[in-house]
Amino acid sequence: MVSTACANFTSLQPNYTSINKVSRTHQFFQLKTSILQKPTIYNSQKLISQVGILDNAEIREDERVKFRWVEIGNEISEEKKETISQLPAKMTRRCKAVLKQIICFSSEKICLSDLLGAWVKIMKPRRADWLTVLKELKRIDNPLLLQVAELALLDEANVQDYTKIVRGYAKQNRVQDAESTLLEMKTSGFICDQVILTAMVDMYGKAGNLKLAEETFEHIMLLGQPLDKRSYGSIIMAYIRAGMPDRGEILIREMEAQEINAGSEVFKALLRAYSMAGDSEGAQRVFDAIQLSGIPPDAKICGLLINAYALAGQSQRARSAFENMRAVGIQPTDKCVALVLAAYERENNLNKALGFLISLEKDGYMVGKEASELLFAWFKRLGVVQEVEMILRQYASEENQQAPS
Repeated sequence: MVSTACANFTSLQPNYTSINKVSRTHQFFQLKTSILQKPTIYNSQKLISQVGILDNAEIREDERVKFRWVEIGNEISEEKKETISQLPAKMTRRCKAVLKQIICFSSEKICLSDLLGAWVKIMKPRRADWLTVLKELKRIDNPLLLQVAELALLDEANVQDYTKIVRGYAKQNRVQDAESTLLEMKTSGFICDQVILTAMVDMYGKAGNLKLAEETFEHIMLLGQPLDKRSYGSIIMAYIRAGMPDRGEILIREMEAQEINAGSEVFKALLRAYSMAGDSEGAQRVFDAIQLSGIPPDAKICGLLINAYALAGQSQRARSAFENMRAVGIQPTDKCVALVLAAYERENNLNKALGFLISLEKDGYMVGKEASELLFAWFKRLGVVQEVEMILRQYASEENQQAPS
């Protein structure tokens, strides 16, 4: 879910010493107190001296109970018990203590900022502890990873830290969270770079907001830096999702003029868009561009081209595409066979469909489930199931007789 957004937290710079200088309240989480501020007053008699073991510890501020930390017991679910049991054995007890709390966290009972604030006040974690916690949250794919990272960096984040968090939110399509963090970044005086803006374009495209995707892409162009294939790819994908593959194809030609190769996933998405729309000319152009870019076509790519011809009512060209893939050594899948048969079905051309099946039989190809089901439904609709079965049996019998003994 956040496989790359926070893959490397070694550059995080949380501040645990000069932390009573916090001058702002975080915009998205609306915190009353930064988790990095120095602790005020708490009852240290209620803390067990050994780090990592807490027993009914209370954090008090102005004689008001803010948060009560109770050691995790056995009343939790089996799933959470299993996750906790998989925490590394060599992990420090202070890290395990907070990870247990995060794994069992419920926003209905406590506030995450209070939970982490209590950990900071009680256990005085070092920078290495924060990195360990973030790394483990990423490993177990915990949904609170980005929130913990943002709270940890509340006071001393740099542009790389903000970029990782925004990209993480963007990959999860959490638009408001990403926008709030981006606004906080700008408020802190940081300038958005191509990487973070590309993540925003991709996020807006997935959310179906083409206007914001285009506006953000324009901001990337205004940076005055050469655009890379990721930036181009993000806006091309936005156009594809918006049902405008022709706009995406124009940008691919622009990339080619600058000798920038689009990624295979962009080409495949563009080909799929033309294929599903039955635009055989567009599909053929993209198919040719894929080969020119050095990407070897596979059965899936060829299947998309065949599908485009099938939907366009061009069965002969669908058959030609099928034969071409076989000629270059690409083994056709049952899906490809079914697509050719579907093209013949659209034209109600039973004779050519049978001829196609016979040619496959000659080459020893066995029709699979999808193609068989399509054939049966077609023949049943025509009321010729028995007749076709008879023809195929007769043909198979003749072939067996002609085969050398």
